Amino acid sequence: METNWAAEHLQVIRTLMERSAVYRRALAPVMTFNGAVGGAAALAGWAFKVRSPQPFILFWACVGALAVAGSFLLVRRQALRESEPFWSPPTRRVTQAMLPPLVAGAIISTVVWLHWEPIYSGADVLGTIWLPQSWVVLYGCGFHAAGFFMPRGMRIFGWAFILGGCGLFAAGIPDGPLRPYYAHGIMGFFFGALHLAYGVYLYFTEQRKNEM
Repeated sequence: METNWAAEHLQVIRTLMERSAVYRRALAPVMTFNGAVGGAAALAGWAFKVRSPQPFILFWACVGALAVAGSFLLVRRQALRESEPFWSPPTRRVTQAMLPPLVAGAIISTVVWLHWEPIYSGADVLGTIWLPQSWVVLYGCGFHAAGFFMPRGMRIFGWAFILGGCGLFAAGIPDGPLRPYYAHGIMGFFFGALHLAYGVYLYFTEQRKNEM
């Protein structure tokens, strides 16, 4: 039994090493797509004044579902182009690595959705601001875990989210007229701008490799 498990584990590692270039090419369009969706969603949240926790959670849950669906289609297209199975053992390992923090984020959001009761004026805004910081940290943990099965840049990308989210917690909540829009600013920067920047970086570095 242990021999079979070890053989399967070694096969997964070997396959991951062989497919690292494929995964890198697949990441560029996925990151770019998610960045575009995240940036557009942040602007829409500003425009439509989505501020209190329940609408904020529902709004970004729909955005997340759209991002996941689009990423699924992009990865599936890449797998078909490379004549490889989509739901392969390496893909399962990456999914299992990312799942715990993403599930934790979903549970936290559900609890806030069900039990949020503002106790004073302005509490809705404060509650909304704390949510994206938690999402950013948990998302970073998921990417860092997945980075052990993918290119090293994924772990660095995950650390950017973890340290950035923790830094926002340490900085506290700003005062001023932009305070109601601060939460969408966080989402737009991390899930929009950072994803776009990483996607563009992957695209151009891969293009230079192909030209060499």
